[in-house]
Amino acid sequence: MEAFQAAVDLGYSYLETDLHRTRDGVLVTFHDDTLDRTTNQSGPVADRTWEELSACDAAHNFSPHEDYPRRGRGVRVPSLEEVFDAFPDIRLVLDLKQSGFEQDLADFLRRRGLEDQAIVGSFSDRRLRRFRAASGGRVATSSGPSETVALYLASRLGRPLPTRADALQIPEEFAFVKLSDRKLIEAAEAAGRQVHVWTVNDPDHMAQLLDVGVHALITDRPDILKSLLTERNQWH
Repeated sequence: MEAFQAAVDLGYSYLETDLHRTRDGVLVTFHDDTLDRTTNQSGPVADRTWEELSACDAAHNFSPHEDYPRRGRGVRVPSLEEVFDAFPDIRLVLDLKQSGFEQDLADFLRRRGLEDQAIVGSFSDRRLRRFRAASGGRVATSSGPSETVALYLASRLGRPLPTRADALQIPEEFAFVKLSDRKLIEAAEAAGRQVHVWTVNDPDHMAQLLDVGVHALITDRPDILKSLLTERNQWH
């Protein structure tokens, strides 16, 4: 939750997070599949109940400079519901990190009236297909791996982009092929789609991608991105 708050304090209204489901069915925002790297617990997130997950110190092992600045300060793994309760006006990019809760997410967004405040993506084509079916197309989705390859090839051949995705959320490179070039961006724009590139933390790299014309950057350093956009008169 602290990371979300820091981004909101900088003025961002679009945030990205990975999504898991606890053993007892609570949707939670957490990057890793397991608790080992950053918390004082271990094992898969999906194996814990919400009560168990709430009790762990989510920042116990978080230490960018080896000083554990947030250890023991009550940092928790937040549920998706808590995030939207705290920041009701934000837009969220949600990355499905597990299979099997596509319907749960669609139901949650519909029940809370949030279908227009999320875009859902995944590294799994199958998860995306399941979510699109569960949501009935009422929630925006990004391109999956197979779609991304098809979109890239279509842009090379000058063909219309064959996709159900509402945006292309892609790495800059895939299998040593540079994806985020002007030709793909022009093809996406012709189809009424945006191109979002992840995960970009270097300011020179950010500037290069903005110069090419990408529409959004996903970053771990929103402070650096804001400074760059401000310098370029692109911060809105």
